[in-house]
Amino acid sequence: MTKTTPDPRAVREASLDELDRLSLPLPPPTFPLVWEPGDGVELRETPEIEARAAILHVVVARCFGMPTEAAMHWLLGSHLVDLVTPPEWQFVIGAKGDHRSFVLHHDAVFALAWLLGLARHLDPTAPPEERLMQQMPHLPAGETFGQWRSRSLMSPRDPVEAAVLLDLYYCLDWAFQEAERAGRPLPGEIDGNAIGQRRWALEWAVVFIGPFHDRPPEWEEVDLSV
Repeated sequence: MTKTTPDPRAVREASLDELDRLSLPLPPPTFPLVWEPGDGVELRETPEIEARAAILHVVVARCFGMPTEAAMHWLLGSHLVDLVTPPEWQFVIGAKGDHRSFVLHHDAVFALAWLLGLARHLDPTAPPEERLMQQMPHLPAGETFGQWRSRSLMSPRDPVEAAVLLDLYYCLDWAFQEAERAGRPLPGEIDGNAIGQRRWALEWAVVFIGPFHDRPPEWEEVDLSV
């Protein structure tokens, strides 16, 4: 359901207040807003978010020893192969690509789980909840995508709440990178890579409707350079 976005400047002020509370550097006054006044916001369809979370969960499992054949069998049996991106598929079938970057997707899964209501927080100072793995498909037991969806009590977040958190993570991504470049201490237990992964998931899942927004990007099209 599409909702009207809150005042982006008021949201930005709250994001900057949070950066200040965490003793992080503040972005310059010209730092872009995420949306414009009057824009609409919605989340991608719940099945789409569920599928993306499950695929990334399998990719992370491959990083930690899930056999190629088992991963392929699970994706085929779940009818998710068409939604796997080319880089993900190359990694799943042949371990090609940057292993470390795929491991980092654990934090993207965490953000998607938060959007689905499976995680209780997305605290930028804390690692993913220990219960996260229990909330995702139990791959060693052969739990299918359909079985996971049936047992999970998905309660997607309000799109306005998600948009507000996206603005915060947009600012946090800049602040963490700047702090790391300057050798400044970080406020918690995670680094800029984890913040970037969470922002990636939020950027992909939160859809804005307005004259200055293009079509929602595919997963690999999300631009984290700004």
